[in-house]
Amino acid sequence: MPLFRRFGRPGLLGLAARTAVVAGTATAVTGGMRRHQQARATEEWQSEQYESEQAAANLPPEAPGVDLVAELQKLEALRQQGVLSDEEFASAKAKLLA
Repeated sequence: MPLFRRFGRPGLLGLAARTAVVAGTATAVTGGMRRHQQARATEEWQSEQYESEQAAANLPPEAPGVDLVAELQKLEALRQQGVLSDEEFASAKAKLLA
């Protein structure tokens, strides 16, 4: 049986094999890049979540709100009772409103 050695262009089978290798390599590279990008995006998201949780944990407790109307009414009652003078009432009122 003579051994035929082909010279020149590859045959149909060789061309199909080369195309399959190139397509498989391109698919593998694309998949690897996609996985890498997804992993990096997930890592960045987790980092942002961790930082926001840490920032929320380190917040000082909120000061209770002051009811200005109630405080002004108390000051007015004290002034009417004679406990506060007009000047003391005016200075306390200015402190509350500042």
